[in-house]
Amino acid sequence: MLLPPNFDPRRVWPILIVTATKDPGHTGPSDAPWYRAAAAAEGCIVLATDATVRPRNDSVAGISGGAKCAQWLGAILAQTHSLNIRGFFLSGINEDQMPEALKTNPAPPGFLRLPIWISSGINDRIATPAQERQVKGSLARTGFQNVRLSRFSGGHEVNRADLQSALKWFREQARF
Repeated sequence: MLLPPNFDPRRVWPILIVTATKDPGHTGPSDAPWYRAAAAAEGCIVLATDATVRPRNDSVAGISGGAKCAQWLGAILAQTHSLNIRGFFLSGINEDQMPEALKTNPAPPGFLRLPIWISSGINDRIATPAQERQVKGSLARTGFQNVRLSRFSGGHEVNRADLQSALKWFREQARF
């Protein structure tokens, strides 16, 4: 990822997504510098993908709207076998998108056994603890067998200790 020189994380930035040819010696990241000057002049972040990355033991994570997007992304990538998904970390999530995502992208074998960690701030006013309990219930009704709801002292944020515990749990579940 290449950031414009005047990058400010509080601002919304357009993103230029770069993919590479399949020609030998080319990857999105190696080609990204070709796009840097023009993208910077127009105030764009350059995000370079790399199709040569092999699926390993991958997790999908997000907070708030990003957690909802993580559900969609996970469902899409699981169906295409683009990643070897080992778990979902969903923080500050107030609405379950997985049932809808699975209508369009039917779950491959084993998908409903993936561990899902819901991280909930007890003082979160955007994704209240009650809403996160509802998300957990919705995931269970969808058929997910391994869903944890963790509470921490805080608000609408990613709790690093929760994230680390989730990643450890994913590793233990998948035995990697």
